[in-house]
Amino acid sequence: MVKLSKLTLLHVWLRLLLLQGSWNFERLQGGGWFYAMAPVLRVLYGEKEMQRIAREHVGYFNTHPYLAPTVVGAVIRMELERAAGKELEIGVPEFKEMVASPYAAVGDALFWGGLRPLAAGIALLLAAKGLAVAPVVFLLLFNALPLWFRIAGFLSAYELGIQSVEFLQRRKLPDLAIRAKEATVVLFGGVAAFMVFQLLDGKQKPLWLGLLAVPAVLLCGYLARRGISTLMLVLLSSGLILICSLFSADVAVWLP
Repeated sequence: MVKLSKLTLLHVWLRLLLLQGSWNFERLQGGGWFYAMAPVLRVLYGEKEMQRIAREHVGYFNTHPYLAPTVVGAVIRMELERAAGKELEIGVPEFKEMVASPYAAVGDALFWGGLRPLAAGIALLLAAKGLAVAPVVFLLLFNALPLWFRIAGFLSAYELGIQSVEFLQRRKLPDLAIRAKEATVVLFGGVAAFMVFQLLDGKQKPLWLGLLAVPAVLLCGYLARRGISTLMLVLLSSGLILICSLFSADVAVWLP
């Protein structure tokens, strides 16, 4: 079996950062996929065979960009086995089609629907406390986990091939996405309470009025358990924060 150099694998991984650089409505990420795979295909098949083998790699493909390295790593292993004359359990196009949609759904739920609003909520809390590092914290929190998945997923899939599907199954990503969404709701509840108490303290009014925000927090928690999207929860939380703040201020006016 041909052994790829670390430099070639690094070349592929770096090209995956441009996966959506040629995104289009016909093949979506297909062009970026072939661009990333080209260094490996060139080593395995040479320029003469590239046109024939490229037909399996330039077609339709679409998955979450943070989990795409896991698919590419597995396909590289499959190509190595095929180039060595080993019969594959499943074809490359079939494997890509089999994992693309599930990975896209899991990635959207975890990274877009869970991690992004959670990181934003933490940064918002820091910003509300007047800390200038809030944007930096958001960037670090939001990029740390995706970077780990890009690297670990790619290397593990390269070693395991088709069995790499178990790599993601063992991580229980759907459960992790749910926990991230629940943590986001709790966090925004804390932000709401902090802003209300801060407003009341600034007006030198009783802090117990901040309890008016409790029903809003409980409502957001209930909606999160019912499967409402995180974006809707963030918008609802922001509205409730504003309403509770204004209402608390109005009530405070009537107090001595």
